Amino acid sequence: MRRVLACCLAFASIFSAHAASAETREDEQVWVNLTAMGPIAGDVVYFAELQPRMGDGVSRLDQLLLRGAVGLKLSPAVTLYQGYAHVVVPVDGGRDVNEERSFQQLNWFMAKPWGGELTSRTRLEQRWRSDGSDTGWRLREMLRYEKPLKPGSNAVNALVYAEGFVALNDTDWGARGGFDQLRSFVGVELGVKDATTVELGYLNQVIDQTRGRTRVNHVASVSLFFRH
Repeated sequence: MRRVLACCLAFASIFSAHAASAETREDEQVWVNLTAMGPIAGDVVYFAELQPRMGDGVSRLDQLLLRGAVGLKLSPAVTLYQGYAHVVVPVDGGRDVNEERSFQQLNWFMAKPWGGELTSRTRLEQRWRSDGSDTGWRLREMLRYEKPLKPGSNAVNALVYAEGFVALNDTDWGARGGFDQLRSFVGVELGVKDATTVELGYLNQVIDQTRGRTRVNHVASVSLFFRH
């Protein structure tokens, strides 16, 4: 597990250095994530998300994301999903850009190191945008670690995660093969009622916009997960 976390830290430091050496634009944002999840029948499960994201100094809607998926529990530790997402990107003075995504996702409960829980989420996306005709392929990998701040209680958990994005091909709407972005989060997970939780914290998003340009978003992230 130490090797896994060391790899995560190395990955983050490499792309932080990349961002520092490029022409960088920064923004302050607020992201809200409302997610419902639970069983459908037997080992068949689902999740559904609504995510408004405010940008430009939290002055306007930067992106609206609707995403859902149906999954099959292959074991107590592994779940495989097929999902679909619709993303709206508002454009000032122009027509909104719409993105459609099909994705396959593998959730894996890896281990319980140091009294916490380490999990992995791997997602492969196929992306289509209204401002182009190509299909973009993107791979995403998240490693997440949470640990109770009080032994024997899940009322308040410390939470960190890192998610790397790699574009697998070029497209006519702007995607370029290679490193796409890195998200790093630090915060807390609060138990609300039964299995429902709220996650609060700071998310740093580093986006490679190609030609030496990098965007760094400083995000106040609020997520509600309703589990039933």
